[in-house]
Amino acid sequence: MKHRSLGNHTVSAIGLGGMPMSVQGRKDHDTSIATIHAALDAGVTFIDTADAYTLDADGQGHNELLIAEALKSYGGDTGHVLVATKGGLIHVDDGPWQRNGSPEYLAKAARESAARLGVDSIGLYQFHRPDPEVPYEESLGALRQLIDDGVARMVGISNADVHQIRQAHELLGSSLVSAQNQFSPSHRASGPELELCIELGLNFLPWSPLGGIRGSDTLGGAGQAFTEVANEHGVSPQQVALAWELSLTHLIIPIPGASRPESITDSAKAADLVLSSETIAYLSASPATEAA
Repeated sequence: MKHRSLGNHTVSAIGLGGMPMSVQGRKDHDTSIATIHAALDAGVTFIDTADAYTLDADGQGHNELLIAEALKSYGGDTGHVLVATKGGLIHVDDGPWQRNGSPEYLAKAARESAARLGVDSIGLYQFHRPDPEVPYEESLGALRQLIDDGVARMVGISNADVHQIRQAHELLGSSLVSAQNQFSPSHRASGPELELCIELGLNFLPWSPLGGIRGSDTLGGAGQAFTEVANEHGVSPQQVALAWELSLTHLIIPIPGASRPESITDSAKAADLVLSSETIAYLSASPATEAA
């Protein structure tokens, strides 16, 4: 597994997104534990979660507890694994997540996340999504306080636009290490945010980095281009998607979600897939449209 810098840490170039293991349609408990163990076996040392990855019947924090259990039960050393979590959303089964970006809520949520993860200090704590009812600078102030209080060692933001990333960079300085937005072969609307992260030296963590690749053999646009390259290399389109993202900048660390061991084992191999400059240009030029 190749590695990349994330703040003052070194982590695997491919991370694991924990969300699919805890929301609607999730696999059984043992399969989820096996998936996390398979990620560790493949050299993954960066896991992304959130307290809102859960179902109502579970209460907040299902995925955090699952990850903590998997790390504890793994047969090898996990002291080098960086777990990033997020706060500011409250899961609602039958509707969109509720937002709460108040400093009081974030302070409480972060401490509860640390307890579920079984750590004194969270490696990377991220503000999950801006709350229109709370000034953004107030939510950012809560992140700074978490650093000052030792609840988090590094902080990041998620689902932020260019202005919000600049604002966070100005207010948080070197404590801010990352921005996490949706980005994939079929969803490239966060291109401006990616470019700003490159300018500022911030890590960019694409969530849903395989968007448009599932069933890509039947898709036009990006799906077709990535399938063509996959067939040429004898690998999965998913590996090509992740390798393409890795090629865009050393600051990118994709976090593909997985709910089966086979999925994350395949994704992890993308770190070793080398694409030519011509192939990268071809993929970058493919239409970023997702089939209905």
